[in-house]
Amino acid sequence: MRNYLKGVLENMPSGWLNLTTHRLDIYDEKRAKTQFIDQFDALFKRNNSNSLSLKELPTAYDYIRLGHPLSCILEWAIAYQNDLKSENVISFSSQTTPTLAILRKNLLENKNTKIFYKDQLPDSFDSEILKNVYGYNFDLKQVEDVSDIPDHEGSTILISHEPHVSKVAPSENIDFYINLYAHLGSILLVNGEKNKNYISEIQHVRRRETIAMTPANCYAALKSISAQTAFDVKAENFTVHKTSVQNSVKKITGVTSKPLVGSSGLSVQYAIMMGLVHHAQENHKEKAIKFVVPPNCYGGTNDQARRVAACLTNVEVVDLPVDGDNDMVQSIEAVLTQIANEDAIPYIIAEIPTNPRVEVPDLILLKNALAKKRKTATGEAAIDPVFILDQTFCPNVLFLGEGEILSKVRAISYASGSKFPSGGKCTAGYVVGNEKTDTLMQKIELHLSLCNNEATHLQYEILAQQLPSMNQRIANAYRNTREFVNFIHETLPNAKINFVSEELAKQGFTPSVFSLDLPTKGNSDEEKERYKRELNHKLINLMITEIPNESKYCVSYGQLKGCYWTIPATSTQGTTKEGDKDYIARVALSPEMDLERHKKVFLEFVRSI
Repeated sequence: MRNYLKGVLENMPSGWLNLTTHRLDIYDEKRAKTQFIDQFDALFKRNNSNSLSLKELPTAYDYIRLGHPLSCILEWAIAYQNDLKSENVISFSSQTTPTLAILRKNLLENKNTKIFYKDQLPDSFDSEILKNVYGYNFDLKQVEDVSDIPDHEGSTILISHEPHVSKVAPSENIDFYINLYAHLGSILLVNGEKNKNYISEIQHVRRRETIAMTPANCYAALKSISAQTAFDVKAENFTVHKTSVQNSVKKITGVTSKPLVGSSGLSVQYAIMMGLVHHAQENHKEKAIKFVVPPNCYGGTNDQARRVAACLTNVEVVDLPVDGDNDMVQSIEAVLTQIANEDAIPYIIAEIPTNPRVEVPDLILLKNALAKKRKTATGEAAIDPVFILDQTFCPNVLFLGEGEILSKVRAISYASGSKFPSGGKCTAGYVVGNEKTDTLMQKIELHLSLCNNEATHLQYEILAQQLPSMNQRIANAYRNTREFVNFIHETLPNAKINFVSEELAKQGFTPSVFSLDLPTKGNSDEEKERYKRELNHKLINLMITEIPNESKYCVSYGQLKGCYWTIPATSTQGTTKEGDKDYIARVALSPEMDLERHKKVFLEFVRSI
């Protein structure tokens, strides 16, 4: 196995190490968690590690968050060492989240958990907060040896710091082994058939609240296994890179407070949500917390909000219709009036521009709706909202700084790092707050640390390289997008294109993504919908076939090169309710691409229909 790994690491595709997106054309979601490793294992049995065979393997999992080729191979190798199925081994970038994943399931099943640990717990582990804010129940005990762990009704976790990846000491009294590796992350081993039902839910925590061990760190762990040496992890100039990133984010957003940088956009969003819950519990005891979320927004946001609400009795998700026939400001006005009447705490999560319809509300009216003083049913002053702005589509627009549109209401802004901040080179995201949210940001920082979800050393280094050029890349990509949108409008005038107006662009809203509602035909609504969905696939297949070096069937945005195509309903809106899904084509352009070639192929498509 170790010799085979050496060949794999020498011959693997470069994208395994340096890409954050997946190709949907070689991705079967129903077999996402098994297909890659099944075919990889077949190559291992034939001792085939040649570069072409590795390149032809299907997409692994979905993103860096849920898993990627190198995390799958690392888990497979550790499972091989321990005579386990590879699905029983789950890697994390975080050292605390594996424990939180088990505690979450046991909370929902009202099951006891005993946590044993050798040496010491992770530095960020805070028992009081986990019990009081997250609602988790567990007992802690330090042990010298595995033999000291008794049989226990409920779940037993053993946490230990390990200098290198090695076989665990088997014990029937241990349900979950969590091995911590300095600077790399952690590995969770699920022990025994009785704990099989934990696997999928642990993976889902990794997908929604953190990320898998990063490609670079998995690579270091795999090299350690194959060569049987200590980890080789370089963390040079960490403070320099972190300071550079914080300064860049301040400059880009116009804020003066300290930015926080997490391992992914959803890692940041989870810290925001739990930080706000913590603040509410301390400052508004017993009051209901309402997270207000667009029902058709990106699936991760929607799903995560509902997952938080499922764990806490006083937290509820409220729908905020924002797209199409619904006006964001009117929806906010109605929702805030209702929440004020209930004397509850309103936290609004919204994207500007919206996804995938790329709409921008009237910002003056938005500010007025957020700043409006409201009364409870008993005539008391209602709690003012916190507006949590997902600014991933347009991270260059100034919202929070002194004198800007949202500077006088409680507002927080965050962005997914796999998009424009890194140009698709890493997942690390960031969050900033205006001056009215300083105490909230302190709580958010606490929970980012508790979940051990801060950006890794390499992620900081990549952001330090990419952030200074971000605004120029946004401007160049917007120019390409505007030109392509205008071309489509001329060549297929009966298609509906969702994109910002020239007027909004002059205000600074210059996204490089648009959605395309293709013209359809048929004798019934069902026929028309079926025809349009087939047309979406026909267009995407033509693009990725004719321009394979640039056009990709991917879900991302803000990449350095090429053009990404997707259908939100079958990708980013995976967990969104069916009635709220968007079966339209979403197109993301970059600053560097052959636009004329894309126009030519699109014209071929128009002539074919």
